Amino acid sequence: MSHKHDNLLRSILLEAPGSNIHWREVESLLNHLGAHMEPANGARFKVTLNEVTDFLHHPHHSSVCTRDHIKHLKGFLTLAHVAVPVAAAHGEATADE
Repeated sequence: MSHKHDNLLRSILLEAPGSNIHWREVESLLNHLGAHMEPANGARFKVTLNEVTDFLHHPHHSSVCTRDHIKHLKGFLTLAHVAVPVAAAHGEATADE
């Protein structure tokens, strides 16, 4: 996993929901994790990851996700059994570095 995806995943799963996460970063992370995304009605996307399906909303008037979007995303990733890599969770160097 790239350092950028690792940091984003850590901030979503381990920290309080922030307000400076951009939709394009979320989209990139989900694609990297192997999620299948398809447009649904309006600003909604049907996302399937590890046989778990949910609908995520693209922010309307900004590319920055709200805290509620991040909370929803965290719940989805938790249900899909996505976790922060062990070395990254402890702040240790990984083999990729």
